[in-house]
Amino acid sequence: MASDGGRKQFWKRSGAKVPGSIQHVYGAQHPPFDPLLHGTLVKPGSKPPTTPVKLKKVSTFQEFESNTSDAWDLGDDDDELLAIAAENLNTEVVMETAHKVIENHSKLQEQHKFQEEHLQEEKQVESAELTLIAYGDNRLVKSISEGHTSSSSDNASENTSMQRSQSLPQTSTPPLVSGVADCNTSVTPALTEREASRLDKFKLLLAGPNTDLEELRKLSWSGIPKRVRPIAWKLLSGYLPANVDRRESTLQRKRKEYFAFVEQYYDSRNDENHQDTYRQIHIDIPRMSPEVLRLQPKVTEIFERILFIWAIRHPASGYVQGINDLVTPFFVVFVCEYIEEEEVENFDVSSLPEEMLQNIEADSYWCMSKLLDGIQDNYTFAQPGIQKKVKMLEELVSRIDEQVHRHLDQHEVKYLQFAFRWMNNLLMREVPLRCTIRLWDTYQSEPEGFSHFHLYVCAAFLVRWRKEILEEKDFQELLIFLQNLPTVHWGNEEISVLLAEAYRLKFAFADAPNHYKK
Repeated sequence: MASDGGRKQFWKRSGAKVPGSIQHVYGAQHPPFDPLLHGTLVKPGSKPPTTPVKLKKVSTFQEFESNTSDAWDLGDDDDELLAIAAENLNTEVVMETAHKVIENHSKLQEQHKFQEEHLQEEKQVESAELTLIAYGDNRLVKSISEGHTSSSSDNASENTSMQRSQSLPQTSTPPLVSGVADCNTSVTPALTEREASRLDKFKLLLAGPNTDLEELRKLSWSGIPKRVRPIAWKLLSGYLPANVDRRESTLQRKRKEYFAFVEQYYDSRNDENHQDTYRQIHIDIPRMSPEVLRLQPKVTEIFERILFIWAIRHPASGYVQGINDLVTPFFVVFVCEYIEEEEVENFDVSSLPEEMLQNIEADSYWCMSKLLDGIQDNYTFAQPGIQKKVKMLEELVSRIDEQVHRHLDQHEVKYLQFAFRWMNNLLMREVPLRCTIRLWDTYQSEPEGFSHFHLYVCAAFLVRWRKEILEEKDFQELLIFLQNLPTVHWGNEEISVLLAEAYRLKFAFADAPNHYKK
């Protein structure tokens, strides 16, 4: 068991920045609050470290990744599951159904993997036969050897491509992740037909004079096609009315109102009362993702205005580090409304007409504001909302996986030291942006998705790594692992299974009056 002295020596030795530490700015109204000072990891006045810690490689991720499956990859299981959700079912039925869905799709994944391997073998044999015909028996062995070399080279190239694409938003033809397509990508004719069918359902629903928002939530829970995601998000967030005839006038009015705020407040960013807030926003924006997008001067300018205006209009919280991340998904999704580019991070935003940029900026501001209205206690002084949610997560995990909970407690790892960021940034720093966008499809479809359902997603997310967590035997390695989880190649398959497990946990515990208590 790690001691306080041992942990102090670790941070002195490593020189790493205190994990999870975040600088908060409250418009110069309140002193910064660092939740880690209330834990046992670091004491106030600790000597600043100097040398970074080298991250330990996780050797079991490939094994873990190969065993995951998409609970809504094929068929109409998502519609069936949502139909079940609308009924009053008991816990046993819901848990059994969720387990069956995941088990069935795990078997389907194994079948697909076998078929792919069989097809690859046939291609190699065919290549060898063609070489034999062209060059004779003496070239056959060489041809097969070259075939293997070429295959290895292609695999290495594919892995490099996947690493570069980790920050891309979800698109209609994104890079493949571990042989599985993103939600709008079709690998087989069957998937193409299903995605086309889902898109038709959305279009039919959105074409009516009054959109049925409840039906839209049910349809959106298992993912929204890229082409209709901008309008779906605006409706689900409450930014746009359900009535089609009122939408255009609402957009014009809200966009005009936002730029009236800009004209009224933005020039005060260098005033003595507001300069600390603006300075922190200016520092935080380059830390966001995707990498290329955030370095564009036009993007920086837009984000600075959005965040500063929000902070000025919400003095109870002001700007707090972490809010800057919450603009990104809205901005990327709304940019996709005006462009055909697949890789948004490589698109030059400044090439768009000024009117389009203003529309994207205003829409991003209002949708982010709607989101924050439901979780604003996460960002008021001392961030009580986050502290409460971290405590609820700890008690929930102790109920669903006592072994993992006991292992963390035994090695003195406090939930606040890793889960604070999960709540503050809504897992945006833990998964690629494309996964965040997919998560938000569901969050906006769930009642209190960002404030309540997110708790069950975090619980499922932690327990998903139970094997790796239980293998770590000391405080240092456990904390480093939990703050650097290997999700770089995650895609819709992993997110869908995570949501399925969170859905099961919600039904198992949400109606139990003492489910947060031992």
